[in-house]
Amino acid sequence: MIERMKTSAVGRAFGALKQVLANPEDTPKVFEVLRALGLPAMRRAARRFKETAVGRRVHGDDRELIDILRDRERLRRLPGGSLGRAYHDFVYREDLSADGLADASMAAEAANTIDDPELARFVRRVRDQHDLWHTVTRYGRDTFGEVCLLAFTFAQTRNPGLALLAVTGTWKHYRAVRSTAVLRPVWEAYRAGRHASWLPAQDWEKLLRLPVADVRRQLAVGPPQAYLTTMAAQGAAA
Repeated sequence: MIERMKTSAVGRAFGALKQVLANPEDTPKVFEVLRALGLPAMRRAARRFKETAVGRRVHGDDRELIDILRDRERLRRLPGGSLGRAYHDFVYREDLSADGLADASMAAEAANTIDDPELARFVRRVRDQHDLWHTVTRYGRDTFGEVCLLAFTFAQTRNPGLALLAVTGTWKHYRAVRSTAVLRPVWEAYRAGRHASWLPAQDWEKLLRLPVADVRRQLAVGPPQAYLTTMAAQGAAA
């Protein structure tokens, strides 16, 4: 019975992955890959989160990060140079919204239902941090920036679905540019994720008010030099 469930999960994951490769913007299928392969990793991370001071407050207050991230006017009024203002400018520039990932995640729920309320809250909180992590790490919303952030996030969460997406994304990018130079930024991103503080358990509601440079120092997240160099070289060659 367990083996059949594992086989079914792997089958769903690779079926969804095939659709993601055909259409990288198919975010619901990305969530299908992550949940089909990553539920054990999610459970371990959720238990770790619950043992932190932030985790206890989040569960105790039934706090949802998306409530503050969807308030664009409140974020816009934060001081220039703050994490919240940088996040606001990032999502505005990229024509994103905090609800976008939430909608995509809900579209994937039917195949990967989570019955544990505390696990579900943790998964939502990590999901809603995605564009905050873009802002802090400085990985762009370009396809390769997303691949690097996947590698960073795998190092943070150990979700094998993220590893699969990062590897296949790296391979696809390599085939497009025909250069092994793409490997260094991805490896750099993975190592950066290992080196940084554990981002899922950060009190983002408080960090939003701090200067983004201070947040990066506090979380031990340095500039992604290899990624920036690679993107600059590709831009110059275009």
